[in-house]
Amino acid sequence: MVVLAGGLEVRRFWCSFAVSFAVLVASTAGPFASTADAAVPKRYRDPVFSDVVMKSDITYGHAIDQTGTKIVLKLDLYRPKGDPLTSRPAIIWVHGGGFSGGDKLSLELVDEATQFAMKGYVNVSINYRLAPASCVVDPGPQCILGIVQAMQDAQTAVRFLRSQATTLGIDPTRIAIGGSSAGAITAVNVGYNAADPGPGAHQGFSSAVGAVQSLSGAAILTAPGPDGAAALFFHGTADPLVPYAWAQETVNDAKAAGLVAVLRTWIGEGHVPYLEHRDQILEQTRNFFYKYLDLVDAPV
Repeated sequence: MVVLAGGLEVRRFWCSFAVSFAVLVASTAGPFASTADAAVPKRYRDPVFSDVVMKSDITYGHAIDQTGTKIVLKLDLYRPKGDPLTSRPAIIWVHGGGFSGGDKLSLELVDEATQFAMKGYVNVSINYRLAPASCVVDPGPQCILGIVQAMQDAQTAVRFLRSQATTLGIDPTRIAIGGSSAGAITAVNVGYNAADPGPGAHQGFSSAVGAVQSLSGAAILTAPGPDGAAALFFHGTADPLVPYAWAQETVNDAKAAGLVAVLRTWIGEGHVPYLEHRDQILEQTRNFFYKYLDLVDAPV
């Protein structure tokens, strides 16, 4: 667990360390390999749809931000066009921006949501409450509250999907979350906080998820527990904003708690190098979600 400054306990992480292992590049290796019949197109693994329908600015909840303003929480929905299936896995994508900026139209999220919709997933990219000051500039109380509120809003989005499962054609037992930077931190926090559903709309529905993807993120203000989700981390060793050591510690803590946690290391890379590693991110995230959402047995 990483705790930022601002009246709370400070735990310092040093970024000078020796990297003793190489980048893992074989996406079919390890605990989340593709199925053997790779030559046969398969839903949730391959792009079995050519067109995606996007519906923007769907309200998923309301909340009060740090200025006392009532915020309408909105998301964009990406679905495969012409898909008759009524029970599909879903992914929530969360944007970065230092918890004070960014938007659900972040380019890497649009790309990920589109690519996974073509594989048959229902995808949503969410906006959430933003702090008045960036955590990059001022890791103080406003930043701390911003991290908490982002997690709470993402939890509300998880519950929204479950509450609308029939309408949206979602399998409520197969929901994943992913994000970049602040969005990755939020995704990890949601994945490791299943025991506390958080405030917000759609109470009575679980805010737990089955799998997490993190691009340049780590657990901050949460600690992995035995009820946490399986998580896949992508991180560069030269990240100046979310130090690589934070991701390492998160993975070590998760494994100590008995959870599945996989760290893909990019030696010398900085913060959110999505374009440089797009194919690896998409392929390994696909394989990871396929395994840990148990999609080999999902309805097709």
